[in-house]
Amino acid sequence: MASMLVVLDVDSTLIEQEAIELLADEAGSGAQVAAVTARAMAGELDFATSLAERVATLAGLDEAVFTRVAPRITLTPGARELVAGVQAAGGCVAVVSGGFHELLDPVAADLGLDAHRANRLELADARLTGRTTGPVIDAAAKAAALHEWALRFGVPLSRTVAVGDGANDLAMMAAAGLSIAFDAKTVVRAQAHVSLPQRDLSAVLAVLGLRG
Repeated sequence: MASMLVVLDVDSTLIEQEAIELLADEAGSGAQVAAVTARAMAGELDFATSLAERVATLAGLDEAVFTRVAPRITLTPGARELVAGVQAAGGCVAVVSGGFHELLDPVAADLGLDAHRANRLELADARLTGRTTGPVIDAAAKAAALHEWALRFGVPLSRTVAVGDGANDLAMMAAAGLSIAFDAKTVVRAQAHVSLPQRDLSAVLAVLGLRG
């Protein structure tokens, strides 16, 4: 049984980038996709619809794109400290992403995360089809993941923490015992228990009483 469960969003929270925009840059649709992402994170567009619209622009990319893009992903400052600090205190750290397993899996392994979940991109003949496969990780799926992991690790919801920045994190944050808006959109800051404006994830440790 873990002492607590911290669940983080990935794009623009755990990492500095939006993974889909890195892929879109390879497809020549970067500006178009960034505009849709901004509207979705501000709560102006349904996430599942916006995801389908953005992923469609990736059709035709070869699967080696993941290898080309991966080096451009950088962890947000304080990410390693946060994971190490929570785990040292007997807690678990998980991430749930509207991004993609193909880019998240190496990051999760590197950080030693206790659980992670994301969308998957469909491939045919070693090329992206422009569609996802399997369940869409939207706002409801993020909240469901928090509940599922709390049960798995034996943590009461009152000891769960959700950290996010966009509108699709709100359901997960509402389900958690403590919600933290991290360099977040206005709509998220307004509904979170705590707002951290600086891009340093180690600041979460102080909120949790794990650092002076």
